[in-house]
Amino acid sequence: MKQSFYGGVHPHDRKEATNRLAVVPLSTAPKQVVIPMAMHVGAPCKPLVSPGDTVRVGQKIAEIAGLGAPIHASVSGTVAAVEPRPYTGGGKVLSVVIDNDFRNTPGSSLTPHADPLALSPEEIVEIVKEAGITGMGGAGFPTHVKISSGLGKVDTMILNGAECEPYITADHRLMLEQGEKVIGGARILMKALGLQTGWIGIEANKMDAVDHLKSLVGDKADITVEPLKTRYPQGAEKQLIQRITGREIPPGGLPAHVGCAVFNVGTAAAVYDAVVEGRPLTERIVTVTGDSIANPKNLLVPLGTSFQHLIDEAGGFKADPDRVLTGGPMMGIAQYNLAVPVIKGTNAVLCLTPQEAAPEDKAHTCLRCARCVNVCPMHLTPVYMHLYAEKNRWSEVEDLRVMDCIECGSCNYICPARIPLVQSFRTAKFEIRGLAAKQKAKEAAKA
Repeated sequence: MKQSFYGGVHPHDRKEATNRLAVVPLSTAPKQVVIPMAMHVGAPCKPLVSPGDTVRVGQKIAEIAGLGAPIHASVSGTVAAVEPRPYTGGGKVLSVVIDNDFRNTPGSSLTPHADPLALSPEEIVEIVKEAGITGMGGAGFPTHVKISSGLGKVDTMILNGAECEPYITADHRLMLEQGEKVIGGARILMKALGLQTGWIGIEANKMDAVDHLKSLVGDKADITVEPLKTRYPQGAEKQLIQRITGREIPPGGLPAHVGCAVFNVGTAAAVYDAVVEGRPLTERIVTVTGDSIANPKNLLVPLGTSFQHLIDEAGGFKADPDRVLTGGPMMGIAQYNLAVPVIKGTNAVLCLTPQEAAPEDKAHTCLRCARCVNVCPMHLTPVYMHLYAEKNRWSEVEDLRVMDCIECGSCNYICPARIPLVQSFRTAKFEIRGLAAKQKAKEAAKA
């Protein structure tokens, strides 16, 4: 039974600057790309190339070292360095730096399959793995692992086309311009999971995408394209599952625990590229927008391209930005360096003016208004989590289920005191994980 999810907020979507702009390739290819070895959930990849090596587009340049997905060259050229470079998540990460020869010489080892539905689930999983596909909505979980872990457990496959974050239109334009790949990828994922039907959830502020995908599904009716009432954070997989199926994931649970698997529409298109066309994941669509940007655009970007290059492609800054984010205003991460590169989960470069960002000089005292509790889609109590975190009382914060927080920012958005709640919870999670790691190391040493 379909039902709405608890909480959520209704920010203005601010998508009008780019939602009618077609995706365009870069007018000037980057002279150099910087490809981090950590573009996914799990351990960083191990480089397979060294400085001076020649590489081709689609050539595998890094192999997994545990949970992860392989990484491929996004341009052809010469490896200039393998060294730590600035990273969108903060700090520096070991990266492969490639000087572009501007020839785009192909070098993929994947084999195209004209009839992908003739493949076995195991064959599809292996192709997806070798293509280096991860969640394209930002989470970055390796797609082959998600498929494998769902075999025999999943009865419902959902594609996430909600794109509920304000400003971002990358998925919207993908569905309009490459809808055949989205539908084709959905059917490949259904085949891999052994399912006959699937769902695509799209928020109602993208009805042109809803209508387009419905027309592509046609009379076959194996995929239901479901328009969703616009509400943030509907794109979070737990909330999307509840909205589509009525099933609620228990605290600490995963979608597979309620028989569901959720993939971003961009992930489905990447699966189609890998299986049907034999192309690994080397590029993605990125929305470059915000009131600081002269000419907002939706760009098709080689992985490893710097944020500075994308901003230049969009005409540069027409006004000094207050901050530059990777992602949207609700969950995006502020960048300290515009040399950071586009990675697999980068869906937007958002450049906000001081008026858009509306920064506060400092947070005020909590008013105990409970608005943060009312809007939390995970049924948490942000006010108490923050109070304990302020006192470094990490065990109490953990008892309040801070690890279930999806960092959607709804509490930040609604807080009249402008308290940086999400930042407090990120710090708490970091401390709790650190304490758990120390305890595990201590027990291992004792053993």
